[in-house]
Amino acid sequence: MTEKRSREGDRGEASRNAPPPSPRPLGLPPSAPVGGWIGEEERGISATAHRHRRARARIASRSRETPNPTNPRRVAAGRRGGGGGGGVASSASAAAAALAAADDGAKMKGLFKSKPRTPADVVRQTRELLIFLDLHSGSRGGDAKREEKMAELSKNIRELKSILYGNGESEPVTEACVQLTQEFFRENTLRLLIICLPKLNLETRKDATQVVANLQRQQVSSKIVASEYLEANKDLLDTLISGYENMDIALHYGSMLRECIRHQSIARYVLESDHMKKFFDYIQLPNFDIASDASATFKELLTRHKATVAEFLSKNYDWFFSEFNTRLLSSTNYITKRQAIKLLGDMLLDRSNSAVMMRYVSSKDNLMILMNLLRDSSKNIQIEAFHVFKLFAANKNKPTEVVNILVTNRSKLLRFFAGFKIDKEDEQFEADKEQVIKEISAL
Repeated sequence: MTEKRSREGDRGEASRNAPPPSPRPLGLPPSAPVGGWIGEEERGISATAHRHRRARARIASRSRETPNPTNPRRVAAGRRGGGGGGGVASSASAAAAALAAADDGAKMKGLFKSKPRTPADVVRQTRELLIFLDLHSGSRGGDAKREEKMAELSKNIRELKSILYGNGESEPVTEACVQLTQEFFRENTLRLLIICLPKLNLETRKDATQVVANLQRQQVSSKIVASEYLEANKDLLDTLISGYENMDIALHYGSMLRECIRHQSIARYVLESDHMKKFFDYIQLPNFDIASDASATFKELLTRHKATVAEFLSKNYDWFFSEFNTRLLSSTNYITKRQAIKLLGDMLLDRSNSAVMMRYVSSKDNLMILMNLLRDSSKNIQIEAFHVFKLFAANKNKPTEVVNILVTNRSKLLRFFAGFKIDKEDEQFEADKEQVIKEISAL
C-alpha cells in the first residue's frame, strides 16, 4: 500500500514538471496536424512515394503470375522475377500443370472420336441399308436421301469385298473374314443382297457377286456356313435360276448360282427340281452371253458331284436324254451343238456314269444322231462326236439293232475314218481311230 502511494506520487510530480502543450495556430481546423498544412513540395514527395509503392505492388503481382510457356519473354521474366529457385520452381510447376491440362483435354477429345468399324459392323450397316432400299425401292419422293443411301451401300459392299479378298497391298485377315461370315449368315443379309441386286448399279452388282461367291468358301469352326444357310433357304436358288430370264442380272445371278452349287446338297436340289428342264431353254437364248453362262452352269451341275450326277441321270434318263438329243445335239446353233457334244462325252466317259453310258450306247437312235454329227461341216464337232461314237464301236455287248446299223453303213464308215485326221499329231486319237476301224471291220 505504501508502494502504491509512492507510485501515484511520482506520476503526479512528473505531470506537474511536464512542459505545456504548444498552442494550435489560429484558423486551423481541428483535424489539421499540429504542425500546420503540408506544403506543395512535401505534397509532391508524398505522391511520388505513393506511385512508387503502387508500381512495386504491380511488379510483385506480375512475378507471381504463371508465365506463358509459348512466350519466351514471359518465361524469362518469370525466371528473373522469382529472384532464385522459388521463381523457377513455380514456373516449372505451372508449365507442368498446363501440359497436364492439355493432355487431359486431348484425352477427353479422343473419347468423342469414332472407333474404326469392325467387319460385323460393316455387315450390320449393309443390312440396314439393304432393308431401306427394299422398303423404298418404289417410292418417287426423297430421291436425294435414297441416292445418299445407295452411295453408302455401294461403299459398304466394296468394303466387304476388300475384307474378303484383301486390298491389293495386304492379304485378307482370317479373323476378319470369320467375323464377317458369322454376321452375314446370322441374319438374312444374303437374302436381302440377292433380292435387292436388281436395284443396285452395275459396279455394285459386280462387287456383290464377288462377295456372295467368296462367302460360299468361307469356313467357321471348320464348317461352311453358306451351305447350311442355303439348305434352309432353298427358295433363293429358285430366284437365282430365274435370273436367266432377266437380261440385266442374268450374268450376276448365274455366277452366284455356280458358286452355290459347289455345295453337293444344293446341286442335288437344283438337279431334282423342275428348273433343270428350263436350262434347255436358257442354253438357247438369243443373247450369246446369257446362253453361254447358262451352258456353263448346266455343265457344272452335270459334272461336279459325280455320285449325285450319276443318281440323277439314272433316275431321269428318259426325259433328260430325249431333251438333250433333240434340243441340243440337233440344234442349228453351232455353239450350242459343239458345247452339247463335248458335255455328252464328258458325262459318258466318266467312270461314275458307266451304267448310264452302257444304256446310251445301246440305243440305235443315239447311234444315228452321232453318225450324223460325224458328217457335220465343223471339224471340231466331228472330233467331239468321234469320242462318243467310239463307245458304240467298243461295246462288247452291242444290241442287234446297233450291229445292223453299223453293218449297213460299214463301207461308208471305213472310208470316212480312213481320211479322218486332225490338225495336230495325237497318238491317242490315232490309236482310238484304229480300234474303231478294227471293230467295224470285224462285224
